[in-house]
Amino acid sequence: MKIGKKEFDTAGHTYVMGILNVTPDSFSDGGKWNRKDRALAHVEKMLEEGADVIDIGGESTRPGYTLLPEEEEIARVVPVIEAVKASFDVPVSLDTYKPAVASAGIDAGADLINDIWGLKYDPRMAGIIAGSGLPCCLMHNRKNTDYLSFMEDVASDLKESLELAAEAGIAGEKIILDPGVGFAKSYEQNLQVIHHLEELGNLGHPLLLGCSRKSVIGLTLDLPADNRLEGTLATTVLAAVKGCMFVRVHDVRENLRAIRMTEAVLKS
Repeated sequence: MKIGKKEFDTAGHTYVMGILNVTPDSFSDGGKWNRKDRALAHVEKMLEEGADVIDIGGESTRPGYTLLPEEEEIARVVPVIEAVKASFDVPVSLDTYKPAVASAGIDAGADLINDIWGLKYDPRMAGIIAGSGLPCCLMHNRKNTDYLSFMEDVASDLKESLELAAEAGIAGEKIILDPGVGFAKSYEQNLQVIHHLEELGNLGHPLLLGCSRKSVIGLTLDLPADNRLEGTLATTVLAAVKGCMFVRVHDVRENLRAIRMTEAVLKS
């Protein structure tokens, strides 16, 4: 899969997507990188540590988040996308589910759209991504937790996202799927979806796992967000074992080392 100027192996290696939240209120790093100079310094650090893609988000989607007006989200992300693309040779992912934000981000140079609603929040989103020709990541999410058979329902929900993508003309080879850890799932269900990632791999698309510092780790280990590195590393090792294409993380260096060690063992 080509993202920006870079070719990615969709099956043979787990890559690191570094998180850049340009928000005042994200659950673990809100307010740290919402100035352009600080954002660029953090991107530089993540690239030095081995990040393959930078994922830029302008709205916190932590539990109980407040919906941000599109204009404000655009004002947050567009200058940072432009600055990152001007300063570094790295693919940039835009984390948004809003059509106007996606369109503005694409114009600013985004190379991938990361949609936490899997094209279901706004029917215009699929057409915007299709028209851009960019790859996308479609995450599992829903407005309720009324599951009949949890893993089967997650797979079914993702199939609906894939159908929306196909109807709009998004090429299948440009789609990554995300199981949506932390979204519309109980603590036990978050553990279950991580444990059974290979069932979602059967849908025929590469997977991205995003567990970094999330509540499932905090609840398991009884730790605050800034103390969840080891728990995150455990999920990254599982992602590599189960063949995920990406892990989306805050701590690039440590997660990359965990991937390298895991892949060395798997390939021995």
